[in-house]
Amino acid sequence: MGELKHALAETAEATAQVLDAWLAPVPGAVGRVVEAMRYGALGGGKRLRPFLVVQSAALFDVPRQQALHAAAALEMVHCYSLIHDDLPAMDDSDLRRGRPTVHREFDDATAVLAGDGLLTEAFAVLADPRTHPDAAVRVELVAALAAASGSAGMVGGQMIDLSPERSGLDLDGITHLQRLKTGALITFACEAGASLGRAPADARAALAAYAGELGLAFQIVDDLLDAAGSAEELGKPTGQDAALGKATFVGQLGLEGARVKAEALIETARTRLDLFGEKADFLRETATFVLQRRS
Repeated sequence: MGELKHALAETAEATAQVLDAWLAPVPGAVGRVVEAMRYGALGGGKRLRPFLVVQSAALFDVPRQQALHAAAALEMVHCYSLIHDDLPAMDDSDLRRGRPTVHREFDDATAVLAGDGLLTEAFAVLADPRTHPDAAVRVELVAALAAASGSAGMVGGQMIDLSPERSGLDLDGITHLQRLKTGALITFACEAGASLGRAPADARAALAAYAGELGLAFQIVDDLLDAAGSAEELGKPTGQDAALGKATFVGQLGLEGARVKAEALIETARTRLDLFGEKADFLRETATFVLQRRS
């Protein structure tokens, strides 16, 4: 696990460098929204999704800098979603990654614009030839990230999460919600590497299956941490789902049942990578890392 943590940190730093270059400070009134975009995107985090992009791309010997551009685009979308998710109209959170949320550091309107800016900029990154020399591959990435981010993916999941029906969801309903809200971007992360590498159908299917199980396990662990973790470890408030009466995996399965479910998903996810042999060792370890994480 030590090598994995080193690789995660290395990818996080490399992704931050790409983000820093794309989100360079600008003077004048526009500079405030760019500053807020930088605050939201460069404020730390595990950078798990970029790591999945880089590692899935490595399976097909994709040049690392191409993978990092796709990874940075995905991280922009993820960070935009966190900025908006923290707003008073959504979860009304004051803390993210151990420091004030964007709307607390700046203001609500600037936070909305910062999220909008990151979302839009992500597609500029994917459309750039530095992401891939083949325009058809870039279009494929743009279409896939749009689908994962929009009403058929993350935004649709967030809408379900905010709806009155949220508190009454059964296990199937929660699973569907989280496959959209959390799982769609994780699936894109793995499929992006396959797109960059022009991977064959069987390899794409294996990565999609791995990502689906990993994403669901990630959310179950999130529910466990929200129910039993501490704000100090997580860097954000805990107990919010219970306070809002939201149906969760923990609520449906109990703490132990949720842990067992997450363990089973991770075990299956790891077997999906058999096709790739030793080249997928970091992806296998990532699945275990997701299960064991404390933040």
